Amino acid sequence: MAVKKISVPVYSLAGEKVSELALEASVFGVKENKQVMYDAIKVYQSNMRQDTAKTKKRDEVSGGGKKPWRQKGTGRARAGSNRSPIWVGGGTVFGPTGVQSHKIAQNRKEHKLALRSALSSKVKELIVVDTFAIEKISTKEFVKTLEALKATGKVLLVISEENEKLIRSASNVSRVVVTSANNVSVYDLMYFDHILSDKATIELVGNLLKEGK
Repeated sequence: MAVKKISVPVYSLAGEKVSELALEASVFGVKENKQVMYDAIKVYQSNMRQDTAKTKKRDEVSGGGKKPWRQKGTGRARAGSNRSPIWVGGGTVFGPTGVQSHKIAQNRKEHKLALRSALSSKVKELIVVDTFAIEKISTKEFVKTLEALKATGKVLLVISEENEKLIRSASNVSRVVVTSANNVSVYDLMYFDHILSDKATIELVGNLLKEGK
């Protein structure tokens, strides 16, 4: 009989284990599909490109109002304008126009499979806390929490609702990036060393990525 649940420990903000959380195996325990994960990362990186590169065409560079030299008798090749692409400082042929787009897409079914594959491959790096009920904004206390939870390296903090105290406490820690449960990307999951979240958020992620939804 197939395993339907995966158990992960739940910690307090002090780093003490307080309970166990049963996660959906269909989300956090699937066989890794490297192709759809690669496709999802490629889509993410392509869509992040700003597409602002631009070169000047022949009609946009300065100069070119006068023929450089007479047509015949100089021994040199004919030239009509120093805007020509073969001249240094001339216009560029087939260069980027500034309005090009590199955006690509992945269908929803494949994207969800890629997220499930990424979560399954990183389930051992998943750190779940009971709740993020912090009393005040404090970067120092947040760093202590990371140390207590052994969240070393780059940390992706996933939250399900607005938590200003938590967000502002984490904002000054350069190795931590905050994202929402419905905005988690395959790129982020694979890039960060640890995924830190609370029980309610992880359950929400599991529900969002269940098969058939």
